[in-house]
Amino acid sequence: MRILLVEDEPTLRAQVRTGLQEAGYVIDEADNGRDAQHLGATEPFDAVVLDLGLPVLDGLSVLKRWREAGHTLPVLILTARDSWHEKVAGIDAGADDYLAKPFHMEELLARVRALIRRAQGLASPLLQCGTLALDTRSSRVTLAGQTISLTSHEFRLLAYLMHRPGSVVSRTELTEHMYAQDFDRDSNTIEVFVGRLRRKLPPQAIETVRGMGYRLVAPS
Repeated sequence: MRILLVEDEPTLRAQVRTGLQEAGYVIDEADNGRDAQHLGATEPFDAVVLDLGLPVLDGLSVLKRWREAGHTLPVLILTARDSWHEKVAGIDAGADDYLAKPFHMEELLARVRALIRRAQGLASPLLQCGTLALDTRSSRVTLAGQTISLTSHEFRLLAYLMHRPGSVVSRTELTEHMYAQDFDRDSNTIEVFVGRLRRKLPPQAIETVRGMGYRLVAPS
């Protein structure tokens, strides 16, 4: 899953980036509103963490431009603790949730997980497809109750498919959501990771839909 982190304060941005990466997310960053607005309008993110107090273009204006252009990416805004008017303005502008500074990283992660789930119509933090389960809180994957050990790339691939069970996902879409913008992307590597993941799952759990991509189905 790929997150856009927009924060102009370097220390806080580094702390949030580290927390998100340790939770298994791929991160793109912006430290001003102009770059953030461009990235959110041109790249397919699963969620955005957006500070409102940004240079060049403020976060509220960035959010308004995204929504006016029809971009529906889930947005968590960061506000000053006592700025209730910012919270109201942000929600009215189209924010999906808000978090007041200072905050605990665990709460930010919980809110990001919830945003991504809701965007896919999922209510529970435990994603299930038959006997295959992924706990988004602990990043633990089990099959019929037994833990499966996955590499970071295998986990990202499975997590994306688990958020879209039964849906066909193209190689291009997987590449865009598994790697940051500045990564040397190669859709052929997706086939390699699919092959490795298949060896750890029941046969036919990941179907190849010819000419279209892959689909996760409930394993027998």
